[in-house]
Amino acid sequence: MKDNSVKPAMGKVRRLSLTALCAALIAAGAFIRVPLPGVPFTLQTFFVTLAGLLLGGELGACSALIYVAAGLAGFPVFAGGGGLGYVLQPSFGYLIGFALGAYLTGSIAHAVKQPSVRRLYAAAFAGLGAVYLCGMAYYAAVKALYLAAPVPFGNILIYCFLIFLPGDTAMSVVAVLLAKRLRPVVWRG
Repeated sequence: MKDNSVKPAMGKVRRLSLTALCAALIAAGAFIRVPLPGVPFTLQTFFVTLAGLLLGGELGACSALIYVAAGLAGFPVFAGGGGLGYVLQPSFGYLIGFALGAYLTGSIAHAVKQPSVRRLYAAAFAGLGAVYLCGMAYYAAVKALYLAAPVPFGNILIYCFLIFLPGDTAMSVVAVLLAKRLRPVVWRG
């Protein structure tokens, strides 16, 4: 299935540059911490959502995959460092979810030429849901299968979803408002 999210007027160099810029912003987001009591909150999901909203499904996902590939290659771009061993971290599922979340966000947002604000919000929250689902599933699998320390579903729901939901919801709202302003700049001929 072809993603129609990239207008033909956007040249290859511009697409490549914007994809690389979004990958760099996602990496920077790992180190921008929002001080909330008891919750380790960064701006990664904000930049993942913004990448999907601005670039569309394919390029948004590509920017997230570039970020993950750089971290797995050993560059210290993850919040806890980098390297192949990171795949054994219970939180690695969120990083996998970044690509799926950006793709889903971008595909929904760019399904029509001029998306409404309502569509942009639906896209942002659908992508956020994909990130959470991947993150929670991977967390549960690594804890149970690799670390032999299964965690009850209720605890996973609380510690991998509910405590992050208010901050990520607020950041998704900001991402939609920012994307609405930036889309004309990104897509100008």
